[in-house]
Amino acid sequence: MRAGIVVNVTRADRLRLEAIVADRSAPQKHVWRAKVILATADGCGTAEIMRRSGKSKPVVWTWQARFMAEGVEGLLRDKTRKPGKPPLPPNTVQRVVDLALGPPPGESTHWTGRELAKAAGVSLRSVQRILEAHQLAPHRIRTFKLSKDPEFVEKLRDIVGLYVDPPAHAVVLSVDEKSQIQALDRTQPGLPMKKGRAGTMTHDYKRHGTTTLFAALNVLDGTVIGRNMQRHRHQEFIRFLNTAEAQVPVRMAIHAVVDTTRPTNIPRYKNGWPGIPAGRFTSRLPRRPGSTPSKASSPNSRDGASSVECSGRLPTFRLQSTGSSKKPTPIPNPSSGPLTPNASSLLSNGGKKS
Repeated sequence: MRAGIVVNVTRADRLRLEAIVADRSAPQKHVWRAKVILATADGCGTAEIMRRSGKSKPVVWTWQARFMAEGVEGLLRDKTRKPGKPPLPPNTVQRVVDLALGPPPGESTHWTGRELAKAAGVSLRSVQRILEAHQLAPHRIRTFKLSKDPEFVEKLRDIVGLYVDPPAHAVVLSVDEKSQIQALDRTQPGLPMKKGRAGTMTHDYKRHGTTTLFAALNVLDGTVIGRNMQRHRHQEFIRFLNTAEAQVPVRMAIHAVVDTTRPTNIPRYKNGWPGIPAGRFTSRLPRRPGSTPSKASSPNSRDGASSVECSGRLPTFRLQSTGSSKKPTPIPNPSSGPLTPNASSLLSNGGKKS
């Protein structure tokens, strides 16, 4: 035992220390501290106490001195310690907040955590804590759009009303198209996956032009009617409407929500679409009475359906042999139907068939 340390264990102290050692739910740090004091009271030397407790000499001396000064209560608590690093001063915190609320430096679009830490002279984690405490997110931007349409509210209620409370004996279709979809293919055919080997695929690809996807989302049951077209014109759009109309029961009316796409802005089709019975389609087109608000595609839910449908309706391509000079031949998706016009599709020459 170190010089100057005197451990006097009374009977009450011994009973309490033995109770701590025997308590199976007591924290282990309290148990080995009590064993150190009991071994000291039994006359064991420092080396023997170290062997029994598995602690170093400074630790044994520390807790002997703690017991001499505070008794058993001193063994059951740890002294409070100052934090390893002092907290940031308020002016530094305010500087980080002011920087985050201000414009970013140089050509940056927004503040990043590392840029703020470098500018304020603090760590990245400190910046993250400050931003979280002040509920600031410099990397997030909420966009908004102000409509100049004086009939915006009426049109919005019309479209949302179709989605929320559709008419009886009717189908509501959200129609959209996605053009300029790249038809890509690998430069060499890959090998299929088999046991013990993954499938192979070349890292580079070939371009085979573009394709256009027309899609209509049935908002009642979530089904999607889609078709690939080689071009993006009003003729292809009419063909797609014919396809969608053919898949809807005859007894049901169709309410189509369409945005301002080039195929829909044809003056000759103001009162209906060729090949479709009159009154069959009720279209909501921008810049027309009772239509969708201009530049407001957010009430229309077909945009998400188009992106989902793209992954499954792109045409695939079959590679020719390396000795042939022919270009790869596109193989249309069977579910999208033929790419040639049907009997009701019209060309642009005055609405006559070619």
